[in-house]
Amino acid sequence: MVKRSVHPTATDAEVRTLLERYRCPVPFHEVRTHFLGNIASPIMEASPMKEVERLWGGELPEFDTIEAANELIGALVMGLWNRLTRHQERSNPFRLIRLDAPGTREGLAILALMRRQELDGFIQGLFGREAAVELPERATRGLDALSEMQVLMDAVLDMANDETKTATGEDIQSTLRQIREMTRIAEHEMHAVVLSCTRARRQRIATSPAPKTTLH
Repeated sequence: MVKRSVHPTATDAEVRTLLERYRCPVPFHEVRTHFLGNIASPIMEASPMKEVERLWGGELPEFDTIEAANELIGALVMGLWNRLTRHQERSNPFRLIRLDAPGTREGLAILALMRRQELDGFIQGLFGREAAVELPERATRGLDALSEMQVLMDAVLDMANDETKTATGEDIQSTLRQIREMTRIAEHEMHAVVLSCTRARRQRIATSPAPKTTLH
């Protein structure tokens, strides 16, 4: 049976399907933020292909054919990655995935975990394989705010998963509202980090000395 190939400009739904087919250990919502962080990264050696490989622990999954490999890489790089590069413009801020979580402990845990993974992905993508990177001042402030949110999401997860801790329906609804507010703040800070790093990278490229010409 001939399968329909996925166009290089694959939709988010098609990318999700491919990630599931090849058992990617990183969920789609985290892949998005990981790519976005790496797009903004000040590391000049950052590479889309290297980040794709990192999703599977450093090596791509096995493929039956070269067409299958091209399908996955095309969807992730030519599709998802290229779409995310548009968020380097001030007029096109990034948006985290919205989830209509039920007002239960389980719903709260699902939403908090998703936000935690999104924050993790963005920061991991920003740093790449480096333990430390030099960031502009505004990006540093944004990163500090996102790191604080990671801690808060961990606290929410602990509360939601610990049956010994009392949590009324009103408590859960209140926490869900707080997460929704933090979602908007996280989006604002991510966008600020992306804009700040993009501006700094462009300035660095503009002021870099021209490469020396070798006389043949």
